[in-house]
Amino acid sequence: MRKSLSTLFIVPAVLLGSSAFAASQPETCATKQQEIKQQLEYAHQHNNKEQIAGLQKALGESQAHCTEAGLKADKQQKIAEKQEKVNERTRELKKAQAAGNKEKIAKQQKKLDEALHELNEVSTH
Repeated sequence: MRKSLSTLFIVPAVLLGSSAFAASQPETCATKQQEIKQQLEYAHQHNNKEQIAGLQKALGESQAHCTEAGLKADKQQKIAEKQEKVNERTRELKKAQAAGNKEKIAKQQKKLDEALHELNEVSTH
């Protein structure tokens, strides 16, 4: 039981750490596949059969279908979605400001800040 609990905490930390490293590099098919291979190696070390199967499938799919143009299109789509969310939050903030409700203004400002942060994350990675 103790080993499985420690694995529950270590695996997400390793996966988050590796994704943070990959996010600092431009996303390419090669970097995406390298990240999957690193996760696969970790899963093998910990004999996690379900994770191994899923990662092998993900690696195979990536090798078969990943293209630089596809990655670029996906990124542009994500940016457009996040930009639309920023636009919506900006409209909501202006509406709250027009009404003059300070609580609503603060709430909408927080939502706008979160949306801007999400847009920045998608844009820079």
